[in-house]
Amino acid sequence: MLLSLVLHSYSMRYLLPGVVLLGSAPTYVLAWGIWRLLSALLPARIYQMMDDRLYCVYQSMVLFFFENYTGVQILLYGDLPKHKENIIYLANHQSTVDWIVADILAVRQNALGHVRYVLKDGLKWLPLYGCYFARMYLVIFPEGTRYNPGHTKLLSASQAFAAQQGLPVLKHVLTPRIKATHVAFDSMKSYLDAIYDVTVVYEGKDDNWQQKEAPTMTDFLCKECPRIHIHIDRIDKKDVPEEQVYMKRWLHERFEIKDKLLIEFYDSPDPERRYRFPGKSVHSKLSLKKTLPSVLVLGGLTVGMLMTEAGRKLYVNTWLYGTLLGCLWVTVKA
Repeated sequence: MLLSLVLHSYSMRYLLPGVVLLGSAPTYVLAWGIWRLLSALLPARIYQMMDDRLYCVYQSMVLFFFENYTGVQILLYGDLPKHKENIIYLANHQSTVDWIVADILAVRQNALGHVRYVLKDGLKWLPLYGCYFARMYLVIFPEGTRYNPGHTKLLSASQAFAAQQGLPVLKHVLTPRIKATHVAFDSMKSYLDAIYDVTVVYEGKDDNWQQKEAPTMTDFLCKECPRIHIHIDRIDKKDVPEEQVYMKRWLHERFEIKDKLLIEFYDSPDPERRYRFPGKSVHSKLSLKKTLPSVLVLGGLTVGMLMTEAGRKLYVNTWLYGTLLGCLWVTVKA
């Protein structure tokens, strides 16, 4: 009985965020769809401004659960963002939570509504979300798949590929792929300010500081990650080679730097330099003022819709037809 109660309490930690985040998706999609129709005859910049604002509202709700609700501590190192910029965000990829980390940095620059993602093809088929996220290009994980120290075959294959290409072999990250980075940089360079090279470590509750599999979204919402260490290198766009062959070498060099940071983090012989990134860390706490209003607005609108028969019908139809139209859009654009 006691064990059952404990397991039930544990599952409720992620059940509540999951229900709210997924349950409010039709509300968000309806709001976006209505605005899209109303703005059809307006200048594109006006549509985009409101679109970014709507997206910011939803992502603020996401951050309420992933940061305020979980109580995770955010420790920032390196070149801390001081103002809003047009950037490409490059990071090591190890968890489904990684895209949340991009939001964590963006909200601290008042740029949350402008965050865009490069997704795997499979994720474009997510109900309601996929077709929207699929057109967003900014946050890039050049490894292409998640690093997991337990997946030795994947790591060995990545290291063998690097060796065949005459590139240094990496230990704590996978060999990066160049295509998405080069396409994004080439298409955005006219209004790009910089690239943020971001290295992330998730600190577990009970790990003995040995690198292991990063937390899943479920683990994270169950408060199994008390701290995230985030190191940022800001690279001015003029310091990035434009030709793909040179950019490929440059990108690998950036991942060599990441690898050295992670080796120092986990394996430094100096205890004072271990389990932290170089330099001073800043504990950055997110105010509820930036997230709670979005929860109340979207949650209130969703509850209001579900209280009437017509609203419930509209809600279900949005899930159904929104998903079908999204899949059709992705198919046509493929």
